[in-house]
Amino acid sequence: MQNIDLIATATFGVESIVAQELKNLGYKELKISNGKVEFRGEIKDICKTNLWLRCADRVLLKVAEFKAVTFDELFDYTKSICWGDIIPKDAKFPVAKISSVNSRLFSKSDCQAIVKKAIVESLKNFYGISALDETGDEYSIKIELLNDMATLSIDTSGSALHKRGYRAYGNQAPIKETLAAALIKLAKWKEDSVLIDPFCGTGTILIEAAMIAKNIAPGINRHFISENWSIISKNFWTDAKNEATEMKKDIPELKIYGSDIDEKVLKIARQNIKLAGLENCIFIQKLPVKEIASRFKYGSIISNPPYGERSFEKKEVEKLYREMGKIFTAGFDTWSYYIITANTDFEKLFGRKANKNRKLYNGGIKCYFYQYYGPKLIHKQ
Repeated sequence: MQNIDLIATATFGVESIVAQELKNLGYKELKISNGKVEFRGEIKDICKTNLWLRCADRVLLKVAEFKAVTFDELFDYTKSICWGDIIPKDAKFPVAKISSVNSRLFSKSDCQAIVKKAIVESLKNFYGISALDETGDEYSIKIELLNDMATLSIDTSGSALHKRGYRAYGNQAPIKETLAAALIKLAKWKEDSVLIDPFCGTGTILIEAAMIAKNIAPGINRHFISENWSIISKNFWTDAKNEATEMKKDIPELKIYGSDIDEKVLKIARQNIKLAGLENCIFIQKLPVKEIASRFKYGSIISNPPYGERSFEKKEVEKLYREMGKIFTAGFDTWSYYIITANTDFEKLFGRKANKNRKLYNGGIKCYFYQYYGPKLIHKQ
């Protein structure tokens, strides 16, 4: 296999950011659609993109795309694919994920069973055997049915790409690493500028900012399911990881600060920061938002404050947003602010209309990323 088709999946609203990441990595002729960006590459690009994409959810190897309006068509076309060129005879190949939108084939369980059976028949014919034991490495199959077009692909990532490997004890965070990275890119924050997150929680936004500043490949400290695939040379992975290590920047001082009122989450944040190797780059403290301050004239506040989704929290959150508006206006009037929230009354409560807002999804929750530009940034627009 030389040239291959790959798909970088993404949360809705983040596709254009993933596309820009791919362009920065040297890929051209991108096809952007809802929830994904398709691009051409080589086998070694599976390694490169898994290591470097900060905002994508997964990297898929696209195997085929065809029209299928009957189960027979789905079976026959799937069986005709030479799956043996990719999948070894002892491999596990679960049909793990399926979506169907505006398609006549809408029964997910039936489609999964048919695709599985077709791949089994194709592999048995390819290897000249009567049974498959499926005890080897995993090649997880994904089916996408959209407007009667079927796309079959194989997951090359394994665990989703937001799992960087710096989460202490597998703790959950209110924002995924991939979305946090997207917020930083949307804010166009640079490593020579100040960044404050006054609701830092377990430190995700802070850590992602530091990794971007130091050009640390987000996947450098984790394993990918395709690292064991026979179609990918071990040298490709070794070379990609070595190159990523060499590209890390040595920045002596970063001005990245975080605060929160919950000492328990700050303790986890410190563990996460240490696991990421960034304890000398990020500074956090227990502090209510009304007490935040900075000696720097310019900078950015990027944050994911509480949303107040539950009724008993709503009044407290509304009070908090009003307080944010007063504090930011008084103490950070020359700064830019970037706030993601699901609360549609945020601008009214904050007391200012945003220069720009963008619809994003945080864990399936529809949110808006409110962007307020300071005078320095407005001058550049």
